Amino acid sequence: MSSLATSTQTQVIAVQDLRAQVRSAATKALLRSLGKSALIGLSTFAIVLIIWVAVLTFSGVSPYVAKGPIDVWNFLFTDEDAVANRAEIGANLAVTMRHSVIGFAAGLAVAIIGAILFRLNRGIESALMPGALLLRSVPLIALAPVIILIVGLGTDASVAVIGGIVVLFPALVTIAFGLNSASAQMLDVVSVYGGSTLTAIRKVALPGALPSLFAAIRVSVPGAITGALLAEYLSTGDGIGRAAATYGTQAKFPDLWASVVVVTFISLIIYTVVQLIETIALTRMGMNPDRKA
Repeated sequence: MSSLATSTQTQVIAVQDLRAQVRSAATKALLRSLGKSALIGLSTFAIVLIIWVAVLTFSGVSPYVAKGPIDVWNFLFTDEDAVANRAEIGANLAVTMRHSVIGFAAGLAVAIIGAILFRLNRGIESALMPGALLLRSVPLIALAPVIILIVGLGTDASVAVIGGIVVLFPALVTIAFGLNSASAQMLDVVSVYGGSTLTAIRKVALPGALPSLFAAIRVSVPGAITGALLAEYLSTGDGIGRAAATYGTQAKFPDLWASVVVVTFISLIIYTVVQLIETIALTRMGMNPDRKA
């Protein structure tokens, strides 16, 4: 009995040591991935600043029209009217972010449902994919009057449709690719045990498509903001989309540049945050976050 107890205790200690090693390796991998994501985000920000300054320096555009990083900083933080400037841009930004969320949610939801339907039935994919390609190929400015006529001018539905179209196609293609890349052996296991196609998608394809889903979300974030700006310009008449157009016609170039810079900066931040969440989620699931879809 003593030898059996000793053997059992040894096995327990070995299992605990193995778990500690796995947790340690996972933590190190997570920290490396987080550091890499943060470095990419900072590098992207620095590259944007360098390109911005270089274009203004060598393009010869009048300083009255073209504003640099220092001009935007002064407009937002050090000028006499900086508080009022921040308040105005902040109010417009809040509207644009709400519209971005609407378009993002609508486009991504349709993309996920469409990708699952494509995985369930190839006939559905053959029937619907040409429509998605059509939406992708026709300029939204040409479609906007028809969309507004159907769903109404200035409505959230018009924002959802216009923003959703921008998000839909790249997200649909990326998620569908991920679902179709599921392990054939794992799918066979589900089939052998009597699982349906829907069960195989739920148990195998969807978890395996997480890298593709996160890739779709990363691509959709700037797309949703672009769609929101377009919807504001064409339909709702508010937010930064309309304000930027108004600033341009009124020669309020500091306001225009500050609005564009703030939207771009927010887009980069959200993209980086999604990338960090992706890294954490994939690392916890034992997937390699560096293998992007």
